[in-house]
Amino acid sequence: MNVNYPEVPNIISGKDLDYLKDMFEWNCSAYKKAENCKNQVQDPEIRAMIEKAGQLFSNHVTTILSILGGGQNE
Repeated sequence: MNVNYPEVPNIISGKDLDYLKDMFEWNCSAYKKAENCKNQVQDPEIRAMIEKAGQLFSNHVTTILSILGGGQNE
């Protein structure tokens, strides 16, 4: 069934929602692991790299939440 919309509808399908949920969980878990790990590392260079990775995961979580919020945070 091909439907041509004059404008893309502002909806999230069930499949999209499942994928966004998975992405949120992966990034949230990775962020928590990075935060835990950085507190156990003594080397400042490695700690900085872990902090940078943690910030990346945090940004992904924020982006996913803004998508799920209907673009309210854009």
